[in-house]
Amino acid sequence: MRNKRIIMLGVLLAGVILVSGCAGPGGPPAGEGNTVHVQYTGKLKDGSIFDTSVGKDPLEFTLGAGQMIPGFEKAVLGMKVGETRTVTILSADAYGPHNDELISEVSRSDMPEGMTPRVGQKLQAMAGDGRISTVTITAVTETTVTIDANHPLAGKDLIFEIKLLSIK
Repeated sequence: MRNKRIIMLGVLLAGVILVSGCAGPGGPPAGEGNTVHVQYTGKLKDGSIFDTSVGKDPLEFTLGAGQMIPGFEKAVLGMKVGETRTVTILSADAYGPHNDELISEVSRSDMPEGMTPRVGQKLQAMAGDGRISTVTITAVTETTVTIDANHPLAGKDLIFEIKLLSIK
């Protein structure tokens, strides 16, 4: 009778371990096709924050749908709800290298009438194929304006702290 009790206790304990292991904290990991909600903070190597969702609505996106930079998606894949991960995403997996061919100098007379261009100012520009992109003024002289069509984070490695809040 005593051996039977020990065996039953062992089976019961194994069942509890198995069930708790399957349902463990966080549930199943995030995978391709899942819609996820994350909270994040993005920093540069010098520690300056360039973007954050803290204090705002969480970021929602579908893994594998190409809605995010590749490195960010890779970082979220395999995370479980409640997990926090800090990752460094190299520029190649973020916004790519800085491309000097995307910097051009235009005549001030080609700027909108009445506009006073200033360094750091962002403008909307239409590309030859009809796409609209944001450009940044990087230099201004009496006769020319230099504009940069690179993403502001192009050529930079990014550090993200990501917390997975939910998986749908």
